[in-house]
Amino acid sequence: MTTQQISNISVTTKANVYFDGKCISHGITYPDSTKKSVGVILPSTLTFNTGVAEIMECVAGSCEYKLAGTDAWVKSSEGEKFNVPGDSKFDIRVTEPYHYICHFE
Repeated sequence: MTTQQISNISVTTKANVYFDGKCISHGITYPDSTKKSVGVILPSTLTFNTGVAEIMECVAGSCEYKLAGTDAWVKSSEGEKFNVPGDSKFDIRVTEPYHYICHFE
């Protein structure tokens, strides 16, 4: 089920802007100190590095992603998630705005 709303959080109002504005996100923090980010990636092909493991949840649009060490592009659409290991990287290819929640593990 796609996350539609997040309640009882604190939001960092200054946006994180990456890749010349092709990815824009805001950090959110839950009362238990869990951190996530909510954002959008505009049409592009980008490479992200991870510090900790992440779960990318698509809330609108779609993307294709390729994890480090693999050759296959995999599609992820609204309501779907994919896992990215910590201390790794992944490529993401977007042809329409991709709205996401990044769950840091």
